[in-house]
Amino acid sequence: MCKVLKVSTSGYYKWLKQQSSTPSEREAYRLEIKQKIAKSFHESFGTYGSPRVHDDLIEWGYTISQKNVARLMKKMGLKATQKEKFIVTTDSNHDFKTYPNRLNRQFNVDKPNQVWVADITYIWTLEGWVYLSSVMDLFSRKIIGWSLASHMKKELSIQSLKRAIMTRRPKKGILHHSDRGSQYSSQDYVDMLKEREMVISMSKKADPYDNACIESFHATIKKDLIYRRRFKTREEAINAINYYISSFYNPRRKHSTLGYLSPTEFERKYHKNEEALIS
Repeated sequence: MCKVLKVSTSGYYKWLKQQSSTPSEREAYRLEIKQKIAKSFHESFGTYGSPRVHDDLIEWGYTISQKNVARLMKKMGLKATQKEKFIVTTDSNHDFKTYPNRLNRQFNVDKPNQVWVADITYIWTLEGWVYLSSVMDLFSRKIIGWSLASHMKKELSIQSLKRAIMTRRPKKGILHHSDRGSQYSSQDYVDMLKEREMVISMSKKADPYDNACIESFHATIKKDLIYRRRFKTREEAINAINYYISSFYNPRRKHSTLGYLSPTEFERKYHKNEEALIS
C-alpha cells in the first residue's frame, strides 16, 4: 500500500502511531491555554482584551507572551467591546449654590479616603428608566457606595453617600467631587458633606472630563453589562447591576491604571504594605 501511494513505510507508521495515541503534551497545553483564555474573557463579560487576559494567565501560573494571547484570541474570535463616548446628562439649571473645582483633574491619589467622586447615570428597561448613583474612592477606583431607583431625585444620591460613609467610616477632610447637578447642590446633600467636614468640589458646567474617572466607570458598566442585555423589568436591571459591582467590578475587574489589579486587590496591597512598614 505504501508503494502504491508512494509513501515511505516509516512515515506511515509514524502517522499511525499519532492517530492511536493521546494528544501531545504541547497540544494539550495549547488546549488548556485556550480554555483559560476563554474563562478569563467570558468571566469579564467579554470585556477583557489581550493585556488583561494575559495578566490573568500569568496570575494563574502560565507562561505565555501577550503577543501569543492576542494571536489565540483572534483565532478564537474573542474581541473586547469598545467604550462608548461620554454623554452629558447633568442638569445644572437650578438655584442652589455651586462650588469651585478643587479637584482640578488631579486624579492620581496616594491614599484611600482622600478623594471621593460621585455621579449619576441612566439605564433603560422595558418598564422605563433606572438611575444609578455611584460614589468612587479615587485612590483605588472602588465603588464604595451606590444606589438604584426609578427616579433621580436628591434622595438617590443621598442614599449612595450614606452607604459610602457607612462602608468607609471616613475621617474629616475628604475632598468630595461631583458635577453641578441639583442632586449634589441640594441643601440636604451639602449639609451631609459639611456634617462630615468634607471639602466640596464641583466640575465646571457641561464638562464631564472634570469627573472623568466616575464617568469612565459608568461607561464601563454600560459596555460590560447594560448594552449587552435587554432588561424587561427595573428589578432585573437592579439585580444585575448590584451583582456586577459587588461581585465583578470591585473584586475582579482589572484596571490598567492600577497595574492590572482590581480595586479590592489594589486596596488590599496598599494596606498590606502599610502594615509591613509599621511592623
